[in-house]
Amino acid sequence: MAVLYEAYTLCRLSPSQNLTSSSIQGVEVERDNDHVIVTDSFRSVTLYKVSDQKPLGSWTVKQGNCLTCPAVYNTHSKEYVTVTDNKVIRIWKEDDVLLDKTFKATVSSAIWRIHCVTGGDPVVLFQRGAVRLLDSLLSAPQQTVEEVLAPDETIRWSTIIVAETQQFVVFTTEKKGEHFLYLQKLKPNTLQRYQLDQEDSGLSPLSLSASYRDKLIHLLHLYPNGHVYQSVISVWSQGADEESQTLILPRNLRLALSVDEGQLEAAAALLLDEAHIAVVGVPHPSAGTDKDYLCIWNINFQTLQAGKEIAGKIFGQLWCYSNKLFIPHGKTLSVVPYGCTKSSLASALGKLRRSGMQEYRSLVSVPSWNSILHEEKTQPSRTTETWKLRNARKSQMSPTLTVEQILELIKTAPVEEVEKQVEGLLSRAETQDMNESLGQLASSLVSRSLADNGFYSTTMLAQLVHTQSLCHSVCPDLVQLALEKNDYFLCQLCLQFFPDIPEEVTCTCLKAFISMPDNDAEKVNLEPDSISFMETLTSREHGQVGLQNGFNSTSSEHHSDVTMTRADEENETPREQSCPVVLQRAVLLNEILQTAYSDDLLLPHLKNLSSQHVILFLQYLHFLYLKYNQDTFPQSHGFRSPSLMQIMDWVCLLLDAHFTVLVMTPEANGLLLNLHSYIKSQVRLFSELGKVEGSLQKLKDMRIKQDMGQYSIDVIELF
Repeated sequence: MAVLYEAYTLCRLSPSQNLTSSSIQGVEVERDNDHVIVTDSFRSVTLYKVSDQKPLGSWTVKQGNCLTCPAVYNTHSKEYVTVTDNKVIRIWKEDDVLLDKTFKATVSSAIWRIHCVTGGDPVVLFQRGAVRLLDSLLSAPQQTVEEVLAPDETIRWSTIIVAETQQFVVFTTEKKGEHFLYLQKLKPNTLQRYQLDQEDSGLSPLSLSASYRDKLIHLLHLYPNGHVYQSVISVWSQGADEESQTLILPRNLRLALSVDEGQLEAAAALLLDEAHIAVVGVPHPSAGTDKDYLCIWNINFQTLQAGKEIAGKIFGQLWCYSNKLFIPHGKTLSVVPYGCTKSSLASALGKLRRSGMQEYRSLVSVPSWNSILHEEKTQPSRTTETWKLRNARKSQMSPTLTVEQILELIKTAPVEEVEKQVEGLLSRAETQDMNESLGQLASSLVSRSLADNGFYSTTMLAQLVHTQSLCHSVCPDLVQLALEKNDYFLCQLCLQFFPDIPEEVTCTCLKAFISMPDNDAEKVNLEPDSISFMETLTSREHGQVGLQNGFNSTSSEHHSDVTMTRADEENETPREQSCPVVLQRAVLLNEILQTAYSDDLLLPHLKNLSSQHVILFLQYLHFLYLKYNQDTFPQSHGFRSPSLMQIMDWVCLLLDAHFTVLVMTPEANGLLLNLHSYIKSQVRLFSELGKVEGSLQKLKDMRIKQDMGQYSIDVIELF
């Protein structure tokens, strides 16, 4: 199963006036998967940190020059390489400001692309098909470059593949309507030529992508009629007698996408793994002729796994790095994180064991293949065994219905009958991974519950959430329903299991939790583990405070920065501070702290909180910070709990959203002084850690002298 998470904007674009193409030539990975280089179609190259959604550097060529090749990053030399005006190679470092003052070399033939993979040497592909390593080319820039292609043959697409330690340049060409694929091997230098099969209608490939696995290059090509083919090329079977001949490259039809009327004009397909492909610019099966969609398809089972509408014109460009898809659309370059689970017969039959906390939280104990094939003895827990026996008895007492029958039943049947049938469906092992069907069930249940006040079952909805087949995108009204019904246990489960909850919904939950009366909060039943964590945190045995994480609440600096009221001095010290909210409310606030968010999207919604709610939340964060800085606090525990970094991040978010109001509120003065001291201590801690890191790096970079003699003394100064 695959899922598309919430998209976010990396940068804005300036497409051409007629919007026929985006302003991006390429997106290339830099030093790691969190840094990318974006080359526009005009004059600039920009380095972005993806997680922060901000540029770290930008370089522009002077007026009159034009970038003709996407910039790449050489991890060996830590330099950027690009091409201007087809023949001028430019090389620079991150601290360079002006490209005109950096290294450049003019070559004798026009360049098509420069390719570079992490840890590899840059490779230059010329427009006439010749390939050179960048270092050997720069040793003699005006060297003669051979013409590999025929005079009327043109390169259409290229990439570089790493097979173990060998690099292969793969590129396709077009000649009089025929398409060819070249496989250029480096060290030793060999070239293999293949002819691609033609479509019956004479269509040209609209998009190509390639990947390497199992000692084979897998080539994916998408045609305007919606047909997706896959070809497999062996990189080790080339013989000397094969180099001079052109082979026919066989292909297999993996997917036939419906394009309705007309043909695709701007679309792209990428291989994500052995079973999943990402397609953009192809109509969604349930959206008619609308092509503004990003979809993930399973090519083994011919099924649509995930889909997301993309606002604005699609330009047929798509890049993928580290489970993130980069898509230019309209005037935006967006990043869409995705996840793909392993596609196998075991997962299709519901026999694949889930790992980690997901398996721990699963309501149903799913046997592994070993237990099925080899009859391994297992010892299921009493709770799981009882749950299965109870559902087995229910299944025997009444025949189970199909998903379609249950969907019809939901429209009119009483809640007890629907609950019985849904439990029967969940008890069948073969339905454990029916993600799409379970999403339809949840949506139908939520729709009727919102329309009919007498129809609601927290047990049934909680079981569906526990299957981990749902997310906010699949069932967007589930959290709203849980809040309307004051079902805080279901809210807690959604916050735990849904990876794509929007920031607006997170703030809605926060407002509901923090404004809930204490009497109502004490009656809420929540997950036992989360309750146990708060009971451990608030127990009296963790009452002593020591020096940890750079902060000591009893230090003189702390007392000089913080002025305590007389009541605080008489009743409690910071080390004995009690939790400002009841235990159940604290558990729900912990779930908020652990929910994923984007700062820019969260801040506008945080401003809707009242000053009293903000003060109460800050008091709770203050309490957590003090508890986390106790020597006796169990830092490594098995409970689901917020981290110290999450606590500090939320403190900063609340202060950014409400600083002016808090400064003008007398009740917040003492709290702000305390928080100021704690943030200063964290800044001081990270500053000292930075010094230690610098010192350790200096030691690592020091080279041992070879001519030490019999005796030597090295003096190392740490600042």
